[in-house]
Amino acid sequence: MPTRREFVGTVAAAGAYAAVSSTFAKAAVDKPAICFFSKHLPDLDGRGLARALKPLGFGGVDLTVRPKGHVEPARVRELLPVFVNGIREEGLEVPMITTDLHAGDEPAAAATLETAAALKIPFFKPGYYYYAFVDVRKELADAAAKIRSLAALSVKHRVRLGFHNHAGYVGGGVWDIAPAIDALDREWRDWVGYYFDVRHAVVEGGDGGWRSAFNLAAPRLQMIALKDFYWEKNAGTWRQQNCPMGEGMVPWKPFFAALAKSGFNGPVSLHLEYAIPGATPAAVQENTLAAAARDLAFVKKGLAEAYSLP
Repeated sequence: MPTRREFVGTVAAAGAYAAVSSTFAKAAVDKPAICFFSKHLPDLDGRGLARALKPLGFGGVDLTVRPKGHVEPARVRELLPVFVNGIREEGLEVPMITTDLHAGDEPAAAATLETAAALKIPFFKPGYYYYAFVDVRKELADAAAKIRSLAALSVKHRVRLGFHNHAGYVGGGVWDIAPAIDALDREWRDWVGYYFDVRHAVVEGGDGGWRSAFNLAAPRLQMIALKDFYWEKNAGTWRQQNCPMGEGMVPWKPFFAALAKSGFNGPVSLHLEYAIPGATPAAVQENTLAAAARDLAFVKKGLAEAYSLP
């Protein structure tokens, strides 16, 4: 994998990408803020995250507020302002946080959303709901009840909930969770929707599956997750293999076109779920930033083409 310097040099030479980001913000959305998922830089504080990511062209940080994340839920009132203020003071935004919240009555739920609201963080991702595959109808109903309680807290504090469609979990196939979200109170609809992940939609449904899932989620899109993968057969078993953007099975051109057509106006979170090499933590961090620069360039180019920007 090329070094960070090589990728930074590439991005710097392609200065048009920064212009694309600015133009995209003005033409397509209020503030698209292509964010980096902070999970991949676990050792950096708020200022460190912004100082590392801003030169690459990112507009914001998708900050982990969950166990073993950047902000521990038990200390959210104390630590989230420190991280967010540090990021903002270095010129980036925090349009969304990634949490492990499942229901409104959890100890950290009210504290997390109250603090996010006070900091004017507009979006959050809840945790995952798992199928035990014993009685999936009951398991889905239990998840729906928890989502409703968390949605009520979301509406109360005016922090938008985006449900993440993760393959293999409840809602991995958007069709199974859509009835629960559709059943929420009408006045909640602006506050509760989807954090759409096309990579996982392709896993769950292939070509027609991701298209129908996106069409279903599009009227209530809150955030977008970007990552890529391919299927790999190893020792007779097929497995999902994460990979850099554009090297996998996600049909990016049709997806970006569908995104533009939908009029999406929320944050975009870029993930690096594939293995990053490095003999030392410092080398891994260096290579992570290099990979982030490359994948960001891919995303900005695709968005610019889809939104017909100069």
